[in-house]
Amino acid sequence: MNRFYQTIFAFAFLAFTTVTGWSAEPAPAGNPEAAEVLVPQGAPTLFQLGPVPITNSMIMTWLVAGLIIFIVRATCGKLSEVPSRGQNVMEGLIEGWQGLMGNVLEPNVVKWVFPYAMTFFIFIVISNLTDLLPFVGSIGWVHGETGPLRSVHHVETPFFRPPTSDANLTVAMAAIFFVMGLYWAVRNNGFVGFIKHTFGVKVATNKYAYVPMLLLFIFIGIMESFSILFIRPVALALRLFGNIFGGETMLTMAMSQKSFIMAVLLSLPGFFFEFVVCLLQAFVFAMLSVAFVGTMCAVHEEDSGH
Repeated sequence: MNRFYQTIFAFAFLAFTTVTGWSAEPAPAGNPEAAEVLVPQGAPTLFQLGPVPITNSMIMTWLVAGLIIFIVRATCGKLSEVPSRGQNVMEGLIEGWQGLMGNVLEPNVVKWVFPYAMTFFIFIVISNLTDLLPFVGSIGWVHGETGPLRSVHHVETPFFRPPTSDANLTVAMAAIFFVMGLYWAVRNNGFVGFIKHTFGVKVATNKYAYVPMLLLFIFIGIMESFSILFIRPVALALRLFGNIFGGETMLTMAMSQKSFIMAVLLSLPGFFFEFVVCLLQAFVFAMLSVAFVGTMCAVHEEDSGH
């Protein structure tokens, strides 16, 4: 069981620390128009590590991955028959997700998908919630200055940024599940079975109606293929990115009011709303991923007498 926990959360560190921020461009310096953008879409590069640009979202990704590994080691490093409170929480979370996924996926598919979906859920929850931390986005280099660390009204290049507000990370996570989803579908149904599942006739019919039904389901299969290859990964990536980036922008605008009272009045409901969105979007990403895999791995019993 201990190795199982280690495998799940080591994946968070190995996967997410290597895929974030590769396409990010540095924030333009000395550009007056750039100062008007409170939250730029691209994560600025803080420094170079050889050929790899290290962005503020990558720094936060590493911190989140390290926090996850620390929590798991602290709560489940030494499992016992009489579990501690931390072990109870982790086991309850994992067992709950296993039961939930068992209602969507076949039993043999659950054991493949569960480690990935569980890792994504926990990683996304913590990454989203970093948007609510006071030092995230508010500490960095002041526009036109390279002085010491400080917290200011607005900074040009923040040192920390919520990982999921960077589209590079959300696209990478969607790509991982896209590749693994195809792999699980072929593994569960076989290559021929997956093609038949996508394009074959899925209803009982007679020999006279079979050809029209076959043409209809081939057309449906083409639309399904377009959904698998394009719509689903894009929907996963952009939904998560858009909601977290939008929430970050909303909070930044609220706290940038000149009046301190107005900033507080606008920020308090914004923090509550963003907290709910952070939890909800992590759940939606994980469950949509599971549902997408479930549709590809489902086995239809087709009537061969036509």
